[in-house]
This record gives sequence, structure tokens and C-alpha cells, in this order.
Amino acid sequence: MEQESQLARLGLFDARVPRYTSYPTAPHFTADVGAEDYQRWIEAIPPGARISLYMHVPFCRHLCWFCACRTQGTQSEDTVRAYADVLLRELALLKPHLAPGVTLSRLHWGGGTPTLMPPDLIRRLAEATFEVVPMGEGGEFSVEIDPNEIDAARMDALAASGMNRASIGVQDFDPQIQGVIGRNQSYETTRAAAEMIRDRGVASLNADILFGLPYQSPEKIADSVQKLLSLEPDRVALYGYAHVPWMARRQVLIPSDHLPTPQERLALFRTARDLFLADGYDEIGIDHFALPSDNLSRAQQAGKLRRNFQGYTDDLAEVLLGFGASSISRFPQGYAQNAPATSAHVTAIREGRFSTARGHAFAGEDRLRARLIEALMCDFHVSTAELIHDHGADPARLQALFQSCANHFGEMVQLGPDGLTIPAIGRPLTRMIARHFDGYDLSVAGHSSAI
Repeated sequence: MEQESQLARLGLFDARVPRYTSYPTAPHFTADVGAEDYQRWIEAIPPGARISLYMHVPFCRHLCWFCACRTQGTQSEDTVRAYADVLLRELALLKPHLAPGVTLSRLHWGGGTPTLMPPDLIRRLAEATFEVVPMGEGGEFSVEIDPNEIDAARMDALAASGMNRASIGVQDFDPQIQGVIGRNQSYETTRAAAEMIRDRGVASLNADILFGLPYQSPEKIADSVQKLLSLEPDRVALYGYAHVPWMARRQVLIPSDHLPTPQERLALFRTARDLFLADGYDEIGIDHFALPSDNLSRAQQAGKLRRNFQGYTDDLAEVLLGFGASSISRFPQGYAQNAPATSAHVTAIREGRFSTARGHAFAGEDRLRARLIEALMCDFHVSTAELIHDHGADPARLQALFQSCANHFGEMVQLGPDGLTIPAIGRPLTRMIARHFDGYDLSVAGHSSAI
């Protein structure tokens, strides 16, 4: 109770802060970055480099009410095929600007529901991608799979196309909770999807589960976690449900008067966390868990854990190209986001131009603060020597930043000669501590609960 009182005094249960999957965060992107910048940054990728590529398929058969992703409903295969054709055209646009010998470190299909694509389209899109950017040695091809939207033929196509990591969304197995968040997905359906994945020799399985949903209780989330553990996922993302109806209008359908309080959210997280740890999973950052044999756990042990728009990753590629409507690309020079509206993105690509609508070019202390925040989010420690060596940071400037943080958070952080550390007692405050180093005005957008 004493720790909870300290967390309350520091504002954990009232604060709304970014998730810091990028820095600066997307609300600070502007139209100052456009298609010319995007093309120039692509052409700056050196020959032989390893890059990552994300493809966004925004369509779902049924829209889940809890989801804040950019998605839209469709019942038409023609719509999906037409959109996939645009992705193929986008690949064709990329090809002449890419230096020789560039290979893929990671390919990820997300959404939306990529598994709405029929088998022939899955094969065609994968083949076209690898023709433009071949998969490098040890590369990873991961796909988000909706257990409600998968069958043997589509799974066969994914496996034959090289998928070696699959990700399934669970959210919660309780029927009442599924009903109020618009996501009906039985344990049996989920288990069948996991078995199809394993039966085809796909090496790794990820799963997502949410805490902070309406009607959730420690008993209910414990039951969902235990069912999930029976599927033996290699990695689990335990995300806090972000109730942001001003950004995701469908969330007005969520009964907000039955959402858990911030204090209850913390208890839900701790219940799930304890079960994952008891089952032998390593805790990764603030909200992921992985088996010791998984590459994510190995990356953490080696100090090579990173953070991107999908959460935590072991991918060290400096460039991430985002394809499809609303996708964000990351370069050493900054961020570039495609047109958020599917129609605007489709129009641009069909006219033979990139659809970059906004972004951010790094300037000033952006790179320094980005690495500082990433290190805190990944390792709960930021090294003074690293920031001086890699980013030319001024030691006196760093000391002032760290001291300001220590003055504010007290024993929730530890300041030493080697840098700043967040001890176990302070880790629920990690996003708030990261915010302390954010140089941008955080009032420009509403963010999610800090817990």
C-alpha cells in the first residue's frame, strides 16, 4: 500500500501520457515533411543495407469497438483485392529509388486484418515484396492473424510464402467482456488457429491480451491469461486498453461507466504479470513477456532491445518503410507518414506518386531525447557514456536533465555516475519518467492512461 500511495502522489493514477513508440510522437508530425523528403530519404539508404518493411491492410470484416487503429469495415473481397493492387503499385514505386543489395530484416503485415486476403493474393503480395527487397539471412516475416478470419488454405499460403512468426489477438476470453468490446472470439477458435500455425512449422507465435477492459476483474483476467498460456505463445504483449473515444469514435460504444479505475487497472496488470512470470516468461520492458528462448528475451539480455510502432522488437534496422494507408516510415533523418485516409493514399499511388502527407525531420535534441526515452522504456536505464559517445551530448546538460528527473521522482529513480536507472519500485511510472524528457508540448493531443 505504501508503494501505491507513492505512485498516487506522483500522479500515476491521473496522468495521461504517450506510449513512446516513437519520438517525437505522431501528434507532433506536420505537413513540413512530404513525398520529396520521403523519396530523398529512401535514396539515402546505402547499398547492402538491411531494412524493415511494414504493410498495413486497413480492412476488417467486423470492426471491434475497443480498437483505435486506422481500420474500416468491408464485406467485399473486391475491395481487398483492389487495395492489394495498390500495395503492389507502391512496391513498384519504391524499386527504382532503392540502392542495390538492400535486404529485409523484418517484414510485417498488420491491420486491420491481413488474413482477409485470399490465398492467391497472399502469395502474389509476398512474392512481389521479396522481388523488390529480398529477405536477408535470419530475416523474419510476421503476420497478424485474426482467428475468426483464417482457414487452412490461407494458412498454407502464408507458410509457403515464408511466414515464420504469427501474431494472434486475444484481448480477453470472457464472453461478457467480448460482447461489450465487439470482439467475439472463443477460446476454441483461438486454439484452432494456434494449432494451424504450429502444424505448419511456423517457428514463433505472438499473442496480444488487454487489461483495463469493462467488467474485467482479477479473477477474469487470471482465467484469460491461463487459457492463453495453454496455447504456449513465445511472446505476449499485455497492453493496457486505451479509452480514447475522442480519437476512435467507435469507442463510444464501450460502456465507460464499467471501466476499471486506474488503481484497478494496476491490480489487473499485476495479476496477469505474476501469472506470466510464474509460468517462466521473462518480463520485457513495461508490457511484454517472452520465453527465455525467444529472440526478444535474448535481445534484452544483450542490451539490444528496441522499440517501434509494434511495441518492443529485436530488430536493429535503422530504416522501417511503412506501406499502405496511414503507415509510418522511420529513417535516420526522421519520420514520414502516408495519407491516413485510404482513399487519399490509393489516389496518390494510382497517380504514380508517394502519398506522404506529414512527418517530422529530426532537429535539435530530437535524436538524443529519442534514444534517452527508448533506453528508459527498454532497459530502465540510460547510459551517460552512450549518449556522450553516440550523440555528442554535453555532460553538464545531461546531468542537469537527470538531476531534474531525480528531484521530481525521488526514490523512484536512481542517479549515479553511469546514468539514470528506474528501479523495480518505480517501473509503473516508466512512461511518466520518459515524459519528463519529452521536449514537446504534450497538450497538443490526448494520450492514454499512464497505467
